[in-house]
Amino acid sequence: MKALVWHATGDIRLDDVAEPQIEQPTDAVIRLTASAICGTDLHFVRGTFSGMKEGTILGHEGVGIIEQLGSQVRNFDVGDRVVVCSTLSCGYCPPCRSGNTAQCDNANPNGPQAGTCFFGGPQATGPVNGLQAEKARIPFAANTLVKVPEEISDEQAILISDIFPTGWFGAQMAEIKHGDIVAVFGCGPVGQFAITSALMMGAGQVIAVDSHDDRLAMARRQGAFTVNFEKEDPVETIRTLTGGIGVDIAIDAVGVDSQHAHHGPAAEQAEQKKDEYHKEVQEVAPENFEHQCVEGENWIPGDAPTQALEWAIEALKKAGTLSIIGVYPPTAKTFPIGMAMNKNLTIKMGNCNHHTIIPHLVELVRMGAVDPTKVLTQVEPLSDVVSAYKSFDKRQPGWIKTELLPSQ
Repeated sequence: MKALVWHATGDIRLDDVAEPQIEQPTDAVIRLTASAICGTDLHFVRGTFSGMKEGTILGHEGVGIIEQLGSQVRNFDVGDRVVVCSTLSCGYCPPCRSGNTAQCDNANPNGPQAGTCFFGGPQATGPVNGLQAEKARIPFAANTLVKVPEEISDEQAILISDIFPTGWFGAQMAEIKHGDIVAVFGCGPVGQFAITSALMMGAGQVIAVDSHDDRLAMARRQGAFTVNFEKEDPVETIRTLTGGIGVDIAIDAVGVDSQHAHHGPAAEQAEQKKDEYHKEVQEVAPENFEHQCVEGENWIPGDAPTQALEWAIEALKKAGTLSIIGVYPPTAKTFPIGMAMNKNLTIKMGNCNHHTIIPHLVELVRMGAVDPTKVLTQVEPLSDVVSAYKSFDKRQPGWIKTELLPSQ
């Protein structure tokens, strides 16, 4: 079968690989009808999340049809249509029972202290082959798969696999109250769903910060106030919009590939911290901090890993809440702790508990309460996946969220 395979930093290929088989009685094998490209996938190609194993199939978002079931998977039938939770979970360990499915004790082959296991990730997360393929093996299928009702299309379901629940998780962690003013840093797909979720949870106002006009336009269509950090100082603008107080909640939906301002009033401050940011990039991307694995304009690491965090902390009111859903690797050890501590901030962060959230979002979509496809901008065949990666990586206008269709 065809699958997108990680070979090295800056080197991904559409390869012919063996079809997956049942390996454990808790497994299922599905035929993918849709997958997608996520910003997290780019971290592995850019080298800002190291530890990838050569030969790993990428991708952690999928919708498909069950073709095989292990003997212990008792809640599905062959032929069922399912959405894949991006993080794997057993459903019966203490973390799973408390709703913290991203911290399942059993899913990660590295042991109960290893933390989150997700598809298509590095050694520390398994690794488990991913979903940008024609078929996939699903470990702990009874809890890692969720049935998709007939009323929900593949285009809707693929967005419930990861990015919608992650945006929801970020807003949920922040415990948004009616009337709260929320700033979302990063208006990529997860940021867009963080905006959606914050508004659905009662936020009185959402301020969206990014530098790409198409992303900011999408945020405005949702009703967000938009701030372009390449044209204005985002912190000063947020203070102006909030009467000098700052926001109640800030959501970091950017992560390790954060970019600093290159133009406008915020660029001067970034230039003063140029050396600090370079050290941070070296810390998180040791194989690519000098652009050793850059191909043309592709696979360039973010130039300021802590910039979104710094802006978020500065933009918060005293005793506000910071929610972090942007991805940071274990090698990222720089954090503006002093700024946060001296404002009495509450900080919450983590990987999304997909199985805890996805069934609720499936029902919201089925009822018509929300249509996630408004974030979907591209549909590409799996055969053109490398080209699609390159366009998404360069943040070309219009490339916000890409669905991949495996050839059948």
